[in-house]
Amino acid sequence: MSGEQDKRAARATDRPRLAAGAPRRPASRDRIDPAPERPVIVFCDVADWEKAYFERAFVGYPLRFFERPVEEVPAADLADVVVLSGFIRSRITPDLLERMPRLRMIATRSTGFDHVDLTACTARGIVVSNVPRYGENTVAEFTFALMLALTRHLVEAVSRTRNCDFRLAGLEGADLRGKTLGVVGAGNIGVHVIRIARGFAMNVVAFDTRPQPLLAEVLGFAYQTLDELLACSDIVSLHVPGSPATFHLMNRERFATMKRGAILINTARGNVVDSEGLLWALDEGIVAAAGLDVVAGEELIREESELLTAPRADERLRLVLCEHALLRRPNVIVTPHIAFDTREALERIAETTVANIGAFLTGSPTNVVNPAVLSSIAPAA
Repeated sequence: MSGEQDKRAARATDRPRLAAGAPRRPASRDRIDPAPERPVIVFCDVADWEKAYFERAFVGYPLRFFERPVEEVPAADLADVVVLSGFIRSRITPDLLERMPRLRMIATRSTGFDHVDLTACTARGIVVSNVPRYGENTVAEFTFALMLALTRHLVEAVSRTRNCDFRLAGLEGADLRGKTLGVVGAGNIGVHVIRIARGFAMNVVAFDTRPQPLLAEVLGFAYQTLDELLACSDIVSLHVPGSPATFHLMNRERFATMKRGAILINTARGNVVDSEGLLWALDEGIVAAAGLDVVAGEELIREESELLTAPRADERLRLVLCEHALLRRPNVIVTPHIAFDTREALERIAETTVANIGAFLTGSPTNVVNPAVLSSIAPAA
């Protein structure tokens, strides 16, 4: 929602070894036999434990590793790259692609791929693969961590007791049981959220552009329009991908239709929520509290010194000020994009990335998000 990548770099030397839960050593069947041409593979946004994992998986291949996003990698190190793997902080633009004339495959180590210009990649015959399923339960569990922290005033309670203040005033919470949860985006993660919610005996409604009536019947929830969902939900949880269609999905107009006193949870993408609209809804009491693992322009909060020289500086500065305003709100919890970040999920990301790259190198790409390109490619080997 980017905190994901900074967290990886910051913990690069702290990542526990296998016994403590870091990704297992690739089995022999997971290792990729080197092709005769041995195409260059570049990994960006990479931590030390990931480097060791990929080195074991791609024995014999020329590998290059960078903790930085791809935009900050020297041009000379990209000139001959054939396969590039990065995280969502590595933004792939047409200008960047010009620096990589031999590039034929991008393996993003994420589910979302809105940081990659798919149109430009397809035009150049570059396959883009993602990690479609690694953290459904992981993100869903964190969604409820935020939910419970807000409904039970957990942050304030911990802060008080650390200061030897054991007063109960202002800490009265609310049950989840019997409340209506509105899930916006009933895909892989959204469905896991629904399952957990039913375990709490919550009533669940969902909005999705591709409803599955049988699934709703089995799990015991109902599909509604987005406006209907917002009007009746005590808690609204967002689980949609970042795309032009979902940009500022939750804006001032939509906040105005919400049930007064509702709680908003966002573990999806920051730009799904219009921050100015959310501040207005909080001021008006329409939204009682918000749990945000992602915020729009979260990377800008860490790069304020560069704002005044950046393109569209006024707009970017206003965005940062909004995010700082949210950070200071006592009824808002902001976390640094960590919903995905468990040992088990990181292991699944690494394993799927190895499989994606290996499949491409043998001429059978998997998890391709720009399938139109497949008719124009040949094996990299």
